[in-house]
Amino acid sequence: MLRRRPIAKVAAVGAVAHHAGKAGANAAAADADQTAQTEQPPAEQAAPVEAVPTAEDRMEELTKLKELLDSGVLTQAEFDAQKQKILQTM
Repeated sequence: MLRRRPIAKVAAVGAVAHHAGKAGANAAAADADQTAQTEQPPAEQAAPVEAVPTAEDRMEELTKLKELLDSGVLTQAEFDAQKQKILQTM
């Protein structure tokens, strides 16, 4: 009978430690969920608004492309392809 008491004490301490550990883990998970929810921006602010290029912006792009063509950086085919992309967005 003397041997059962130390074993019973160890079992009780183990059970208490187990429940305390689970409670701590659950509390930590709840805190992490709450933090994650507060850090997420609303859906309205999550999507960035793309700026629509103006006609002046497109003209500047075409001018830069022409300069690159004249300096030999771009070939005529590359220039024509880029020019078509810009003109299609107008």
